[in-house]
Amino acid sequence: MLLKFKNIAIIGRQHTFGVVETLMSLSQYLTSLGVSVVSEKETARLVPDLKLKIVPREKLSDYCELVIVVGGDGSMLSIAGIAAKQNLPVLGINRGRLGFLTDIHPSKIDKITAILEGEYIEEKRFLLKVELKSKNQFLAIDTVLNDMVLSAQMPTKLIEFTLSIDGNYVCDYRSDGAIVATPTGSTAYALSGGGPILHPDLEAIVMVPMFPHNLSSRPIVIKGESLIEIRVSSNNVIPLAISLDGREGISVPVDSIINIRQAENKLRLIHPNDYDYFATLRSKLNWESQLQNITH
Repeated sequence: MLLKFKNIAIIGRQHTFGVVETLMSLSQYLTSLGVSVVSEKETARLVPDLKLKIVPREKLSDYCELVIVVGGDGSMLSIAGIAAKQNLPVLGINRGRLGFLTDIHPSKIDKITAILEGEYIEEKRFLLKVELKSKNQFLAIDTVLNDMVLSAQMPTKLIEFTLSIDGNYVCDYRSDGAIVATPTGSTAYALSGGGPILHPDLEAIVMVPMFPHNLSSRPIVIKGESLIEIRVSSNNVIPLAISLDGREGISVPVDSIINIRQAENKLRLIHPNDYDYFATLRSKLNWESQLQNITH
């Protein structure tokens, strides 16, 4: 068997149901195909009996040509920035609830064989670079695959901020916060906030105000190469924070500036040949079941 991917890193996270069993099965399956399997230290702790070679996350590309993530979309988000920076393709096995990014079912691991032989669909998903500045000092710089969320650290409190795009003033907002999302993230928190679904091939960004005081304040779709600036008003008297791909919040002082733009590197996302984005939407969002429940 001629394999395109002969060296693979497997990654999973704790507290995900069934992840240990799937990691064990996956490692044994890959080894049976003659694949060299490595892992990073957190995953290796989950499956110590496998005695996998442990490599640093920051140097995965020195040891593998493909990363396989076992878990939910959160597991994929945790590795996306690192994989994109190293130009490593990533494949997901779904052990989460939705699985927009991890689309192989654990019971169908054998579908990986065709992928290893070079039969797959590859997408390139862009990430956002988020910079938080205050008094001309950078407080945080990071990348996100899904979204950046600005909100109050106290629930149900309105905050004030100003939105500019490419240096052009858009408007001032009074709302519970703001979500700035990629097409990948448009089916996550932004969708719950009333934002549109963006096809992943689009070079676009969506900004969704969260429960705005002015009901005419609607989500805005922005061209992908734009620079988005959010300036936090000095009128805010409650502590604010930003969350990047759902990670723990970073405190945001008043008069801070948040700059958001496309990151240089893109995530290479691998799918089986039968992958269908719209079928995924129908399945994950229960569009089919809603139609089937209609009675005439």
